Amino acid sequence: MIWLLVIGLAMVAFVAAAFAFGLDRRGWSAFAAALALGLAGYALQANPGIAGSPARATTSDQELGWALIDARKAMVAESDRSRSPMVISADAYARNGQYSSAAVLLRGVVARDPADREAWLALGNALVEHADGQLTPPALYAFRHAALVDPRGTGAGYFLGLALLRQNRAEEARTMWRDTLASAAPEAAGRAQLEAVLARLEGALAPPSASPPAQ
Repeated sequence: MIWLLVIGLAMVAFVAAAFAFGLDRRGWSAFAAALALGLAGYALQANPGIAGSPARATTSDQELGWALIDARKAMVAESDRSRSPMVISADAYARNGQYSSAAVLLRGVVARDPADREAWLALGNALVEHADGQLTPPALYAFRHAALVDPRGTGAGYFLGLALLRQNRAEEARTMWRDTLASAAPEAAGRAQLEAVLARLEGALAPPSASPPAQ
């Protein structure tokens, strides 16, 4: 019975890649070969009788996932939200700390609709978290593309600055947030939130006031 399930999942994966995510026909044979190798490995090594022990996301992972999603939604106007159900599925993965799986889904979304600004932001966040908070070139590309799609928005600049701040690059984060506010539309979604976090950062970076001379 387990073999029917495994083969069925392989077929679903092939159909999803070929039709849902637009895999080119020239890549069908390679993808099918990869699935066949996976099935072969399962046949050689799998033992369905052994009880599984799936990894669970920690509470901090889940809280971070929720916080990033809430922040992203605050930075995107309701009218500009993604219409792809895959973004909702990716959010479910992100809430459980499964950022690699989220990124896979989001790559498919932006491949089909390069103008989906929310999906680009979600992809950038997923890639940063998958790299343990590091602003990798793929994440930087995603954020920059989000900025190209929405040049007067706040989302890309906000999350880029956040990633820089997490890497102890506070001065660069401050510059990024200042530039983002300078170019953002007055009515841009998330502008008030960005102004608030920039003010807190400005306060943290301000030099200490001189102490009064000793009497």
